[in-house]
Amino acid sequence: MSGLLIVVLFASLLALAYGAFNFASVKKMEEGTEKMSEIADAIRVGANAFINYEYKIVLIVGIAIAILLSILVSWHCAIAFVMGACLSASAGYVGMKIATYSNVRVSNKARVTKNLGETLKVAFQGGSVMGLCVGGFALLGVVLVYLIFGLGLGQLNELEHFTNWLGITYIPFTMTFSGYALGCSVIAIFNRIGGGIYTKAADMGADLVGKTEANIPEDDPRNPATIADNVGDNVGDVAGLGSDLLESYVGAISSCVILGFHLYATSAATTKDLSVELLKKLYLYPVAFAGFGLVACCIGIASLLLKKNMSDNPHKELNGSTYIAAGITIAAGFVLSKIMFGNIDTSAVNFRLGYVSPFIGATIGILAGILIGIFAEYYTSADYRPTQKVSEASVEGPALTITQGLALGMKSCMLPCIVLGIGIIIAYTVSGFYGVSMSALGMLSFVTATVAVDTYGPIADNAGGIAEMSELGHEVRKITDELDSVGNTTAAIGKGFAIGSGGLAALALMISYLFSYNDPQTPLVLNLIEPMTLAGGIIGAAIPFIFSGILIEAVAKAARKMVEEVRKQFRLYPGILTGTEKPDYRTCIEISSKGAIAEMKAPALIAVMVPVVTGFIFGPEFVGGILIGSTLSAIMLAIFTGNAGGAWDNGKKYIETGGVEGHGKGSEAHKAGVIGDTVGDPLKDTVGPCLDIFIKIMANVSLVAVSIFSKYNIWSIISAWLNK
Repeated sequence: MSGLLIVVLFASLLALAYGAFNFASVKKMEEGTEKMSEIADAIRVGANAFINYEYKIVLIVGIAIAILLSILVSWHCAIAFVMGACLSASAGYVGMKIATYSNVRVSNKARVTKNLGETLKVAFQGGSVMGLCVGGFALLGVVLVYLIFGLGLGQLNELEHFTNWLGITYIPFTMTFSGYALGCSVIAIFNRIGGGIYTKAADMGADLVGKTEANIPEDDPRNPATIADNVGDNVGDVAGLGSDLLESYVGAISSCVILGFHLYATSAATTKDLSVELLKKLYLYPVAFAGFGLVACCIGIASLLLKKNMSDNPHKELNGSTYIAAGITIAAGFVLSKIMFGNIDTSAVNFRLGYVSPFIGATIGILAGILIGIFAEYYTSADYRPTQKVSEASVEGPALTITQGLALGMKSCMLPCIVLGIGIIIAYTVSGFYGVSMSALGMLSFVTATVAVDTYGPIADNAGGIAEMSELGHEVRKITDELDSVGNTTAAIGKGFAIGSGGLAALALMISYLFSYNDPQTPLVLNLIEPMTLAGGIIGAAIPFIFSGILIEAVAKAARKMVEEVRKQFRLYPGILTGTEKPDYRTCIEISSKGAIAEMKAPALIAVMVPVVTGFIFGPEFVGGILIGSTLSAIMLAIFTGNAGGAWDNGKKYIETGGVEGHGKGSEAHKAGVIGDTVGDPLKDTVGPCLDIFIKIMANVSLVAVSIFSKYNIWSIISAWLNK
């Protein structure tokens, strides 16, 4: 067992070493002209200032949670929580740093070479650092939890339920692992919400005044909000994305591991046919599968970076890297399944097809992730009719632009949900609950490659902004715009991928949640017709809507202040628009920073506190209903907002490139497209990305707290008194 963990440890260190190499390689490149360096430095300072201040707030919250865990649960869980928080924060921080270094180097590569393929390489190399840190830090933490707590402190041998001083019972290793996953979740929710509010407040403020009122180009240096907009790309779309998918990755692994222990506990209390040897394989297989997937991602990333003759089709090159990683992961997963389960009886865990059963579950997740990505591309890329119809609707004005985008977003929910539903049915049929958990892990097993591709997008976007502000010329801007357009589509694919994997991971965690408080000798059932569960489901379905509404309102509030500031500067200093005076970038950065920090606390606390408060009032069945209702509701809402926003964005760009005959930049159709894009900004870059982490943190918090509120809750006291 320890030998297999050493192999996984090697995989995590390999990924981190490769990430460090790519970080150093990008940083060695020339930044370009003095003006380019000056702009890049301003973006870097703004991003550093925001994330440092945000992490101070997260530190206070993290210390409070760690103290509570050590008192109410165990010190092991508290230490694992701190480990998860530190590693997740590190991944987000390193990813943000490389993004602020690589953006200007992408602009310079386009300036010097005038070559799309070579410029793509630099953007992807920068993005790969974030991807490699996500996979490397996540798996490093998982292995450390196994080595320190599992083997070092012997928790892997403690298979009976432990009772602490409060009378709370739990399986020691599963609680420790849950603490690690919770630490990753807390960082992710703050990074996603804070970064999402920041980036969209700046983006909307820049667009509403600059493009629609002053009729100046996007990222024009005369616009005071441009630097804040570029800062936002790094703190929201890079640091937030990385922490989010790292948490999903850890959540998927933890769900498989925790489920394995609960299946053993159930078997020990009833049939006694699940052996300790099989249990060891159940809790090692997902970690090993993730390790092989991480190595596959390193190969996939290298296949693009080492390629000599790059084509002028960025989408093809990026997809090729992802498909190589996915293909190798599938092949390695099959071999691993054969080695681990080929010579052991697996009937105790409903592996209906023998040793290939968990592999099939994981493969279903991989294929589902690819299909969801394809559907997201179809609905958001300007190469296909749905987004083209949004562009054509802009000819009739902003009202029809918005209407067409809303219709597209709603229609786009169906196919991904069908894929998820079919995947769950097949995975469960072939390999039971464990197969459903493995499908979540399968979808995330090549997360390093998908994050690398997704992070490339904001880097390319920043590069375009720097090119515009540095006045590098039309040819350079054409290259960065093409990379940015592809980045919008890859971001939409990444968001679809994130919510699909988030939904599966939340479902897998919910299965573990049910095992955590139910008597092992009773069937695992959550009765939806039971009033307490049904009430929880109805309320849970509404929670993502109030969460989303708070986020949109927060963005709008900060954006209004940004609009006022930009208008004021244009009014008081008319020389800004003529180029004789420099705008005040710093004030706009401060507006976005203060707005994001002030507004991120309420939605983050909703995610953490709702399951805890309702659990202590109404008990575990009510929280189970909340988890089901919020998960189903959030999946639909996240797909809708992500695809509608992506279509509005690319629809606007389609008009700018002459896709709608007779209507180009500056036309009334283009202005309508800009309005549609502005409406979609908080939907696709704040609401959609935050919803998947929202449902996962609720599941993680519930999993940790259920041992307490299943024993101590107000409703059980009232019920006992009424039944006397």
